[in-house]
Amino acid sequence: METTKVAIIGLGDISGIYLENLTTLFKEIEIIGVCTRDRRRAEKVQVKYSIPKVYDTMYDAFADDEVEIILNLTRPSEHFEVNKAALEAGKHVYTEKPLAATKEQGEELMALAKVKGLQIGGAPDTFLGASIQTCRKLVEDGFIGEPVGFHAAMICRGHESWHPNPAFYYKLGGGPMLDMGPYYITALINILGRVSSVTSVARTTFQQRLITSQPYAGQMIDVEVPTYLTGILELEQGAVGTLTTTFDVVYNEQARFEIYGSEGTLIVPDPNLFGENVYLLRTGEDEYKEMPLLFDYRENSRGLGLADMAAALKQNRPARANGEQLLHVLDVMTAFQRSSDKQAREEILSPYKREEAMQRAKVLGILDG
Repeated sequence: METTKVAIIGLGDISGIYLENLTTLFKEIEIIGVCTRDRRRAEKVQVKYSIPKVYDTMYDAFADDEVEIILNLTRPSEHFEVNKAALEAGKHVYTEKPLAATKEQGEELMALAKVKGLQIGGAPDTFLGASIQTCRKLVEDGFIGEPVGFHAAMICRGHESWHPNPAFYYKLGGGPMLDMGPYYITALINILGRVSSVTSVARTTFQQRLITSQPYAGQMIDVEVPTYLTGILELEQGAVGTLTTTFDVVYNEQARFEIYGSEGTLIVPDPNLFGENVYLLRTGEDEYKEMPLLFDYRENSRGLGLADMAAALKQNRPARANGEQLLHVLDVMTAFQRSSDKQAREEILSPYKREEAMQRAKVLGILDG
């Protein structure tokens, strides 16, 4: 079987599920090298997953002629630098979210990729899983009638009580919108289409955060980003709704996502997950009904977007988690701050076109189109 050769830059917490899936589930991907600041960690990963190479620096990976795609799993504040360097070296890039920390950085990366004739893809890829693909089909097939509106919220008290190294969540490229907003906005636009405007308010509730998790318990974090953002999104097809993301609130549920139509309401599951239950309430019914999931990839299938990108490069088709989508999501997320700063509606100018829905797999882990 012909494989696409990938080098991973960054081996933080998220890397574990990528390594597992890319070496077991997605057979057409071959990890040929890894690079991280802690070489001992890289060497342990090398042994555990039988990876041929450990690179001393990311530039060594970029210079490796075998490498076709760079998988960027570094911290959010580093995404732009790593993505840009990889593109300049002539490599396709698949990056963890977000694409970059600012809209301007995202636009620079897209322009560079176009000049170089390269592709950028990236997380989240949860929208390719069974839940969101089922939601998309239910809406497209008219189960809720004409989409009218939506309400989505990611509500939690922050990461300093459980994450082993939470400081970067409160720095450039972090915050609840750039950290968790990609899941909600990516799911939203894949179900309902392009966002045309954002009107919002953003605030920073706590100027400092006390870390209570190990190993940095007792240290303080200076907060540099908004931690409560709420706004109204208008979609190109006419639906209007709200999105809130926050690290400031004590709440018993993290994810809320509802889509309202002229003939029914759809409960969208946590868009950070691949295969949670979908519920539908239709006109004339008294209670929500659980809907069967109609697509593959119900388990944690991170790496699915990378596998689809690799297949798309071979099949000469657009990747589903492509750069245009990444930039549109980044544009929408950063519009919350821009709208709040100017206390006015922010028009979204970035283009976006939904790619084809997923196809049922003949063999799980192989992307046919």
